[in-house]
Amino acid sequence: MTGKNPSKGCVFCDAFDGREQSDLVVFQGRTCFVILNLYPYNNGHLMVVPNRHIGRLAEATSDELSEMMELTRRAEIILTDAYAPHGMNMGINLGKPAGAGILDHVHLHVVPRWNGDTNFMTVVGGTRVLPEELPVSAARLRPLFEAMR
Repeated sequence: MTGKNPSKGCVFCDAFDGREQSDLVVFQGRTCFVILNLYPYNNGHLMVVPNRHIGRLAEATSDELSEMMELTRRAEIILTDAYAPHGMNMGINLGKPAGAGILDHVHLHVVPRWNGDTNFMTVVGGTRVLPEELPVSAARLRPLFEAMR
């Protein structure tokens, strides 16, 4: 965990350390890692996260920013190969008013999208319907990320 300032209770720091959600990590880079979203909007919903506990892009080093974008590029390629989405949403939410669920550890969402994938279940039922379980998604994506190493 070189160069990292872990934060107790941070889901990303815990995942990076392997204490909690390490089974969701699909790729570990030099300064960033790729993890499946525990509460995905769609199958293959990934996040690219710096190893260090930083809350804003302004705190990131050039190496972290560079790898964050390179891993986002790889995620786009891999998700296209694995799921054949019609499009993708990619974005960073900084601060609660912007919709950030994890406030103090910056991360970039990569969400595959398909024509007609919006449904009422999330809004009305308070639940999400995914045809693929997270462990299956992880097993599907890990070898694709490793092949691009």
